[in-house]
Amino acid sequence: MKLLVEMHQKVPETGINPKMMSNQTLLTQFILQGFSEHPEYQLLLFCCFLLLYTVALTGNILIILAISLNPGLHTPMYFFLFNLATMDIICTSSIMPKALQGLVSQKNTISFGGCMAQLYFLTWAASSELLLLTVMAYDRYAAICHPLHYGTMMSRAFCSLLVASVWMLCALNTAIHTGLMLRLDFCGPSVITHFFCEVPPLLLLSCSSTYVNSIMIVLADAFYGILNFLMTIVSYGFIISSILKMQTVEGKQKAFSTCSSHLMVVCMYYTAVFYAYISPVSSYDAEKSKLAGVLYTMLSPTLNPIIYTLRNKEVKAALRKLCPFF
Repeated sequence: MKLLVEMHQKVPETGINPKMMSNQTLLTQFILQGFSEHPEYQLLLFCCFLLLYTVALTGNILIILAISLNPGLHTPMYFFLFNLATMDIICTSSIMPKALQGLVSQKNTISFGGCMAQLYFLTWAASSELLLLTVMAYDRYAAICHPLHYGTMMSRAFCSLLVASVWMLCALNTAIHTGLMLRLDFCGPSVITHFFCEVPPLLLLSCSSTYVNSIMIVLADAFYGILNFLMTIVSYGFIISSILKMQTVEGKQKAFSTCSSHLMVVCMYYTAVFYAYISPVSSYDAEKSKLAGVLYTMLSPTLNPIIYTLRNKEVKAALRKLCPFF
């Protein structure tokens, strides 16, 4: 949140002469800086990113197919995993094709409309994933702390309502932020210090007031990054307490195995988010933001299906029906 306040301080609210702005040409396209400052690594990065993207797409598509085609996996936990895989595909596909193109071209440009579209779908998928991880934590809480009432607590209608609410709430929130971005004027410079269109570097390029944008983003950060994270922590607090009260070692191991995969994904995803946006910094750090971007837009969608597959016998069995080599 400090980052947003500092960015607002860098971009003045007033003091912009309307006559001066009228003489300036508004940008119709941006240049994505990407990793052009390290040309010696671009071939290596291209190979790594292409591999990550291929694995992410393949892994998440296989999980979607396995859950869809196997009636034994039509349970709340796998219903949420199905939606998580869908979000991962949207998240990584919204930025990877353009990022790969930028690594093999001398100048990576993106139109204003293309930038806003990329911003919308990336933000929609990433914010939906944060909320869905909290819903999945509640599902694990219900399964471990209230096993006898699990069927009632996590009915099909309730699960569908939760998932639909996640998609729609995040779509509305993203539409508001994208709409606020569309009202800004961009007069130059045109270089986005990232490998995809993201809010912080875009706000720094605006030649009009970003006050409303900054306020709305602080509110969104408070909800997604703090309140949402606290709800996940509370759920796992009850889960751990319930596991510790179990009498047998086997019972503890079985209970922990049902939530360990989700806990690993939560830790990985929130580490990237906090590293990029919540940690105290004196100013926007492009290199730091790029690293965090790689973590939550490429590494996380790649590792999610691997984590859930390696630690889940039911998913492994369903995948073997699709692909015998698993």
